[in-house]
Amino acid sequence: MNHAKTQQTDRCTDLDPTKTPPPIDRAKLPQAVEALLFASPEPVTLERLAKALDAEEPEVYQALIDLRTSYAQDKGIAIVRVAGGYQMCTNPEFAPYVSRFLAASPTKLSRAALETLSIVAYRQPITLPELEAIRGVDCSGVVRTLVERGLIEEAGRKDTVGRPVIYVTTERFLAYFGLHDLSELPSLEELARHQQPADTQQP
Repeated sequence: MNHAKTQQTDRCTDLDPTKTPPPIDRAKLPQAVEALLFASPEPVTLERLAKALDAEEPEVYQALIDLRTSYAQDKGIAIVRVAGGYQMCTNPEFAPYVSRFLAASPTKLSRAALETLSIVAYRQPITLPELEAIRGVDCSGVVRTLVERGLIEEAGRKDTVGRPVIYVTTERFLAYFGLHDLSELPSLEELARHQQPADTQQP
C-alpha cells in the first residue's frame, strides 16, 4: 500500500468545505491558481478564480501570466485560454500520443454530425426544420446526439408556425474546438479538418 498517498487522501477528506480558508499568501497565488485549474474539469473564468481565492482580478491575472509562462517551457501540460476561461490541457505536440492512450477515435463526430454542427455554428440561432432544409435530410437524430454531448443546446422557440425549438452552440462546443469565443470560429474547411471522421462512423 502506498502510505504517502493514503495520508494525502486522508488530509483531503478531512477538509471542511463550509469553513472559510485563511487569506491566500500572495506569493503563492500562481500555485493556488494551478491547483484550481487542475481540479476543474472545465474552463474557469478569471472572475471565478478571483472569487475562490478572495483576491483581486488583476493580481490573479498576473498569476495566470506567470503560470502560463512557466508552463510554456517544454512542458507536457499547457494552460490555454478557451471558452471564456482558462484550462489545463495537454501540449498539442503530444496530442497523437494522448489520443492513442485514451483511444479517442471512437468518440469522434460522424461526418453527418460535424456537418450539422457546422451549420448550427455558422447559422445560429437555427431550428430543426431550417437545418433539414439546408442539409436535405432528417437531422433529428443527429441533433439529439449533439444535444446529449453538450455541443448544442435549446435556446427557446421561434415565433413562427409550430414554434420550433431554436438551437445554439455551447461553451463545451468552444472548448471542444479550442476557441475562446465565436469570433474565433474558423472557416468551414478548417472546422472540418479539426477531425476527419469516417463516413461510416456513428455520431
